[in-house]
Amino acid sequence: MNRIDLSVRAAVALLVTVALAGCASKTPAPVVERLPTPAAKPAPAPTASPRPETYTVKRGDTLYSIALENGMDVRELAAMNNITDPSKLAVGQVLRVRPAAPAVTTTETGVQVRPIAGTAPIEARPLGTEPGRPTTPAAAPAEAKAPAAAPGAIKTEPKAQKLPYSEENLALLQREDARPPAAATPAPRTEPAPAAKPESPPVAKVEPTPAAPVAPARPAPDADEPDRVDWSWPYGGRLLAGFSDANKGIDLAGKPGDPVNASAAGRVVYTGSAIRGYGQLVIIKHNDTYLSAYAHNSKILVKEGQTVAKGQKIAEVGATDADQPKLHFEIRRQGKPVDPMRYLPER
Repeated sequence: MNRIDLSVRAAVALLVTVALAGCASKTPAPVVERLPTPAAKPAPAPTASPRPETYTVKRGDTLYSIALENGMDVRELAAMNNITDPSKLAVGQVLRVRPAAPAVTTTETGVQVRPIAGTAPIEARPLGTEPGRPTTPAAAPAEAKAPAAAPGAIKTEPKAQKLPYSEENLALLQREDARPPAAATPAPRTEPAPAAKPESPPVAKVEPTPAAPVAPARPAPDADEPDRVDWSWPYGGRLLAGFSDANKGIDLAGKPGDPVNASAAGRVVYTGSAIRGYGQLVIIKHNDTYLSAYAHNSKILVKEGQTVAKGQKIAEVGATDADQPKLHFEIRRQGKPVDPMRYLPER
């Protein structure tokens, strides 16, 4: 018995040792944390560079040239900077060319207060709805009960009959059950006689004439702008020089005394010869974005502050501050010269 007990104990101890060794040898399964891949943030859209708010006066500048370079009325520029004598400009003087930004005040609690730019639109909605959530239409009324069947739709035939049992009645019922129903005889179908085809006379084959190619219309660069201008040619002379960084516009050959017309409707903001290189000059402001300039005139027919219509005669062709009679024409967008050929219609 002692030997058997010892053998049993040894076997149990061996099993326990093997089980513990097996548990100790197991390595934990690798755990991989799968997190959702964050969506790539879209690149921010490039923003247009803000227009400068100030301008530093350089040698040779005049109040009129500064106003032209920044797309402003010279009187507006003078009033913004409290200038009463345009000739008293100093080199290095800083002028404001944009209205000052609204002031920001800070209260004692550190809260910044800005002027209210505008009131938000008032949204009218039924009670019990949340902003931005569409209102659900009223529930449709419950479906009406199906109308009662018309009296004529009630089936009344055939009627059941009760007969006493007899051999004759049984044979009669079997004959009625075996009788096939009478089939309706279809009416004979008459085919219409085919109409005779008239013989068509021979037709001569005509080759289509190819259409002349049409030049695609030149899209206006300001077609989508709210301040777009309906431009027209100020003068019909031959093109002498095109747009460049040095020329800043186009030159049209002309004859002295020929009419110079307003390219678009607007208000005259400058007339005179104070801007070097332009001679007798007319500047028209069409809106807050666009100006047009007409240079080298022999005679100016409009005054500052005057409203002009598209095609109205504003000056006469000349050669002031130029080597020959011509019209120098510029279009300025936010004070910067742009190519007039991109804005003027085809001619």
